[in-house]
Amino acid sequence: MSQDTPSIDRPRRRNSTATRAAILQAARETFTQRGYDGAGLREIAQTASVDTRLISRYFGSKEGLFAEVVDLAYEKSMMMTPEHNADAARYLLTGTEKDPADGLLLTLRSAANPRAATIMRESIERNYQHRLAEALPGPDAAGRSALLIAICAGVMLNRQLLGHTELNSADVERLIPYLHAALDAVADVPAENTGTD
Repeated sequence: MSQDTPSIDRPRRRNSTATRAAILQAARETFTQRGYDGAGLREIAQTASVDTRLISRYFGSKEGLFAEVVDLAYEKSMMMTPEHNADAARYLLTGTEKDPADGLLLTLRSAANPRAATIMRESIERNYQHRLAEALPGPDAAGRSALLIAICAGVMLNRQLLGHTELNSADVERLIPYLHAALDAVADVPAENTGTD
């Protein structure tokens, strides 16, 4: 048999990793555009070019799929510790990446559903807040990490989604030292807890 002879067509085996990734990508786009309540499994399956039953096979349910999408959307979290806050402030005021804005849209469009809100809160607390708290010096790290995340989300909401004029001005870099100071005020150990007089 020569090398030029075409091979016999065999049914293609499904690549489960690629299928799972396609479903996650389609779900992320759909949940971001329509929120938890507006996103349907049929639409997600159609966008991913898969049978709807595969979503149940890989993720169990719409909730399970949403939970994985949320973990991915919140995965790129910045460290807002004293040694990183200058970079964090600069990124929050001048960054142009699309992913953080998409994560915020996913959050806002899904938050009205109590179960979706619980999934998102648990993801933030289990992943981002936990990592940040472990990296912060001093007492009450969990509470301070929650405050830092709230500051971050507020700046992103006003700048990227609402298009706040001052936060999108040509000279926005002048505000970086103020935001840096605000982040440090929460991330640094307060003077009364340092043990110095």
